[in-house]
Amino acid sequence: MGKIKPRKINFSFKIVLIVFILSLFSGCNKKIISLKTSLEEMVNKTAITHFPKPEYSLKQFSSYDRKSISPYKMGWFANEDWTQFIRVEKNNGHREFVLFDADGPGAIVRFWMTFSGEGASDGILRIYIDGKKEPEIEGRPLKLLSGGVLAPAPLSTSVPPEADYSKRGHNLYLPIPYAKHCKVTYESDIVRFEEGIWKPSIYYNINYRTYERGTKIKSFSKKDLVKLKKIIKKTASILLNPNVKYKEKFEKSRILLPSKKLSLNIFEKNRAISKIQVKIDAKDISQALRSTVLKISFDDHDTVWVPVGEFFGSGYEIRPSKTWYTRVGKEGLMEATWLMPFKRQAKVWLINYGEQKVKINLNVFTSKYKWKKNSLYFGASWHEYHGVSTASKPDLDNDEWHYDLNYVELKGKGVYVGDSITVFNTVGIWWGEGDEKIYVDGEKFPSSFGTGTEDYYGYAWCRPEEFTHPFIAQPSGEGNDSVGMTVNLRYRSLDAIPFKEKISSNIELWHWVKTRLNYAMTAFWYVKDGFKSNISPGPELVKLPVAHKRSDIIKPLVYEDGKLEGEDLEVVSFASGEVNIKYGGNMSGKLFLLWKDAKEGDELRTKFILNRGGKYKVLARLVKGQDYGKIRIRINGKIILNSINCFDKNKTGNFSILLGTYNLKKGENSLIFELLSDKLKSIGVDYIKFLKANN
Repeated sequence: MGKIKPRKINFSFKIVLIVFILSLFSGCNKKIISLKTSLEEMVNKTAITHFPKPEYSLKQFSSYDRKSISPYKMGWFANEDWTQFIRVEKNNGHREFVLFDADGPGAIVRFWMTFSGEGASDGILRIYIDGKKEPEIEGRPLKLLSGGVLAPAPLSTSVPPEADYSKRGHNLYLPIPYAKHCKVTYESDIVRFEEGIWKPSIYYNINYRTYERGTKIKSFSKKDLVKLKKIIKKTASILLNPNVKYKEKFEKSRILLPSKKLSLNIFEKNRAISKIQVKIDAKDISQALRSTVLKISFDDHDTVWVPVGEFFGSGYEIRPSKTWYTRVGKEGLMEATWLMPFKRQAKVWLINYGEQKVKINLNVFTSKYKWKKNSLYFGASWHEYHGVSTASKPDLDNDEWHYDLNYVELKGKGVYVGDSITVFNTVGIWWGEGDEKIYVDGEKFPSSFGTGTEDYYGYAWCRPEEFTHPFIAQPSGEGNDSVGMTVNLRYRSLDAIPFKEKISSNIELWHWVKTRLNYAMTAFWYVKDGFKSNISPGPELVKLPVAHKRSDIIKPLVYEDGKLEGEDLEVVSFASGEVNIKYGGNMSGKLFLLWKDAKEGDELRTKFILNRGGKYKVLARLVKGQDYGKIRIRINGKIILNSINCFDKNKTGNFSILLGTYNLKKGENSLIFELLSDKLKSIGVDYIKFLKANN
């Protein structure tokens, strides 16, 4: 027999064959994204320590005011952030407003809404998957988002729980993956276009992932809710009560004198800090929470520099909360469970930048971690805009005097995983109309543009009630409708934001009045080495006294023109009722000092500061109205007018009265208001004017 010659294979056929074989192998290894895998990722703290694979971008659809086109054009701070939709269309005979329209492969990972106006929330929310004519999800929005129809709490929740249900933010964290396309619509017959805008008020923020091309997705089906009922319930349970066993523990305790530090070095390969516990004690615990700083480096990369109170989500007071990443107990124990990996070593410092000694207890727990090519270092940055004006330029009107504040700008590759703010508000008026604006990898227009600070942090309508949730929390809301401190937290899991080159995270400082306040901002992220941050450690900032009252930021100084606004009087004491700074459109500076619900015979004691002593003619502009009664005024203990009647049955307004001419001292002087009425229980002060008198 003759020899069989080997068959020649065409070269181009070889290439096709090789590509086909490789595609088979890559297909076998390619992860399929589904509701199940997304839920597993949500509660896997290791997942967020890697740059995501498959890659995705995180973006947002919202009802932000469409007049916001560019930071260089009028309307950038426009605030009609409601009932703004992509378009109106007819589906199956229904008029539906389109909230969301995105091509796949992707997944909705956070859905927030709130409503205002009769019938605004009585419509039908529909979610269409992959071009199907029939919606996969359909129902009343409050039931779907926060009523537990799709998932139990905390995947479905409304906050604050103590607020009226109509004044809550309604949140759904159940992921909704789609392979080809997703559309969200809202049908409401009462919505009408009036005076240039749709009414009533419907607000929404929808965060979604768009995965890289070729990513395999198992699209959401309502059947999954039955098939995966146990997994959904388990995920909810883990979020509320993570049962994690921490292995190796390092402990240190010390009394830190001013300018001293406590350090802890961990030299181990392929480990991760899995929990940090800190408890501090000091004479002034509030100042210690701000002036004691947590610093961490991983493999000689300094990535964390944050005051301890801010790092653990408590501001500068011990305010209990329990989230997926942090916990603060009533007894003052603070802990964080971010997973913080390193290759060779980690160093942890607690540094006392204050002027008092601080007792420190530090526990650091570690666990095994396999460092991979796409592993990232944990980081956190902090800074405060101290005594910042709420107006970029005091003479600007309308919306143009607002401006953007920056959390952080990072250059490099990483994932943005959350932020928090600690605000001390100096008036009893909402400070947080501001929208978040997050730019990723050089975007000209932010891929996340929101509808208000409280919406970004998951609640609504500037409600002051405290709440806590795995991903959002308000440990303190005192400053929302009063002079005081507010702390808001937002931590991310499926809604974490990857960036390949840079990210700039910002939020508008949009206060209703022109005043000054303190606005502290903390950002949390994971990054590759070689990153750069625009936020540097701020030792001088953490040394500044924290604010407990308005006069800690705005001193009661009488300026050269002799005018002292009533809201700038420093309140020393009052025996009954409530004292606040309130808005009044016809008041000087649109603000006034209000003492309400006072008792007859009680006194409101205030003080003011003169740069020069001497003889002054004193003029007062007081508030009158149906709730305002008779008062007596004293300056430096001396009665200057025995009885002033502030009652007016017809309207609320202001009136001027000459109090007389008096010798006043340089420095502090007292001004006391005594209520003489047994039924009319309010006193209001618009301003006091001190005019230098001729001898």
